[in-house]
Amino acid sequence: MKWSANFRAWHWLHAAVILGLLGTVFLRKTFLSWRTNSEILIQKLSGFGIDITAEQAKALAKAVRAPMWEWHIWLGYVLVALVVWRVLLFFTQSGRRNYSALKEENLHKKAVKAGYLVLYGVIAFMAASGLIIHFYELLGLAKETAHDIKEVHELAYNVILIFVPLHIAGVVIADMTNEKCIVSDMINGGER
Repeated sequence: MKWSANFRAWHWLHAAVILGLLGTVFLRKTFLSWRTNSEILIQKLSGFGIDITAEQAKALAKAVRAPMWEWHIWLGYVLVALVVWRVLLFFTQSGRRNYSALKEENLHKKAVKAGYLVLYGVIAFMAASGLIIHFYELLGLAKETAHDIKEVHELAYNVILIFVPLHIAGVVIADMTNEKCIVSDMINGGER
């Protein structure tokens, strides 16, 4: 068997959590943007004869999106657990099989595997920085420090945003060329 049930469960749960986190960020930056929605609130309420300030509209727009953002926070907690799980998986046969025969691999495979290690590092940073941002007061950090960490957190998000479509495309190409059944192997473990 190529992939243990433990590794496959981690992989698919990790994929779902990453897509959920990306989805909440997408919603926050687009349909649930407080900037856009506060302007809509000001205009629509004005049409009903109700005038509100920009600050009031901002507070209302943020309140509308708050329940959705709670999902981001909860998914972030799950991501922290998945990072710990992946570190533990490196110590299993299935979890480290990708890196055991690295010297025999061609340059492309080495680059792909190095890319995954970089991605794991970025995801670990995202999980840790998310916790720091969320608990900055408990940690005794200044709001400005939390804001700076948030800026880097959001910058690192772009690495994941780029990786996801590259990963999907790479898996499809590999499945169609030299690594037949790569997707089904990640589903059934490689049993044929």
